[in-house]
Amino acid sequence: MDTVVRTKVKDLLKSEAGQVVLAKGWVRTKRGNKGVAFIALNDGSTINNIQIVVDKTAFPEELLAKITTGACIGVTGDLVESLGGGQAVEIQAKSIELYGECDPMRYPIQKKDITMEYLRTVAHMRMRTNTFGAVLRIRNQMAFAIHQYFHNKGFVYLNTPLITESDCEGAGQMFQVTTLDLTQPLPKTKKGDIDYSGDFFGKQTSLTVSGQLEGELGATALGEIYTFGPTFRAENSNTPRHLAEFWMIEPEMAFYDIVDNMNLAEDFIKSLVKYALDNCYDDIKFLNDKYDPELLERLQGVIGTEFVRLEYTEGIKILEEAIANGTKFEYPVYWGVDLQSEHERYLVEKHFQKPVILTGYPKDIKAFYMKQDENGKTVRAMDVLFPKIGEIIGGSEREASLEKLEARITELGMSRKNLEWYIDTRRFGSCPHSGFGLGFERLLLFVTGMSNIRDVIPFPRTPKNAEY
Repeated sequence: MDTVVRTKVKDLLKSEAGQVVLAKGWVRTKRGNKGVAFIALNDGSTINNIQIVVDKTAFPEELLAKITTGACIGVTGDLVESLGGGQAVEIQAKSIELYGECDPMRYPIQKKDITMEYLRTVAHMRMRTNTFGAVLRIRNQMAFAIHQYFHNKGFVYLNTPLITESDCEGAGQMFQVTTLDLTQPLPKTKKGDIDYSGDFFGKQTSLTVSGQLEGELGATALGEIYTFGPTFRAENSNTPRHLAEFWMIEPEMAFYDIVDNMNLAEDFIKSLVKYALDNCYDDIKFLNDKYDPELLERLQGVIGTEFVRLEYTEGIKILEEAIANGTKFEYPVYWGVDLQSEHERYLVEKHFQKPVILTGYPKDIKAFYMKQDENGKTVRAMDVLFPKIGEIIGGSEREASLEKLEARITELGMSRKNLEWYIDTRRFGSCPHSGFGLGFERLLLFVTGMSNIRDVIPFPRTPKNAEY
């Protein structure tokens, strides 16, 4: 007899009945009566299980007793039309191989309804659940869609460094990288500062908070680039929206002004949502039905909606009006304040009921590299605000003027020593250019309907938590 080659469950469920097949995977459930057992088998390729029908008289009792939730098995059998509802085909088992037993007394995720909080305590096992299988398949598809989008537009994928000496955001919330022996007294300079000359890089270095500044180097040479990689923020924020290690997509484009930048951001996000609906429908439908009954409607609404373009000053007026009419916010609202998530969500969910691109922010609450408006008070920044999330994209037209950039660096008291290479882009052939950053996990929060950012990344890194 010819050897039967394994077929993935997602392909078996679309196959014609009447053939001998081999399925391998993990047992989700086993139930049955005296003569027949029904095994739900899943291999991670789809949210859906394939049903295995087992004639108990044809298999040793000891083997069947070991086939418990979580066990790993291989099943060869006839693919037949299913008599039960829920699936078109099922497998009538001819032979079963037990690859790995699973102790039902110790297996941490065999109950049907487990809280997300509990699953975070067993994050190494939570990928076996339907929920995290769905989330991680969507994450995979979204990563592919991002590369495909920029590739089709002729952008160059630029790999920017994870170890750097520059603080892009100027906030100082960086993880330091060192090979100095921290069990010994640290070497000091004559001034009393830490002497890094004997460190691996010979200077103080940290994990990057953004690849943007290096991305600008790429844009001013290659035209249009994007980065897609991990970034790190040593921000002590234990919230459902913050991670210490997360992934960022950061395009930078020469000859784009702020309007071009907004147009690209809107098209990009709509394309990703459409791709998700076209390629991840089963997983999204599962999450919609289990966690967020408005998820599908919200995603479909984004594709066919023109985003609102709103000046920051107008946004403040709307929020002040809302307060005057009785709306309560935890944080204050006034011109010059950095808007909080509650303010952003009010504009999106209550006032406009559609995504908003907020522009024209006060200079004093934005980064040094943003292009200043003629009024000297605002900069050409833009934030894309989404329902349930708040800010999902942040970007700006970059300051192309050498004089203005240098003046802003001086005004903020930033060290020029680590930025001379960046300033060179304005010294030698400066050009108008723009860019933005999309937090990958923020995008996944929106696409999956999950409420906590720790549930859209396989191994979350948060304050006091670096397991695995």
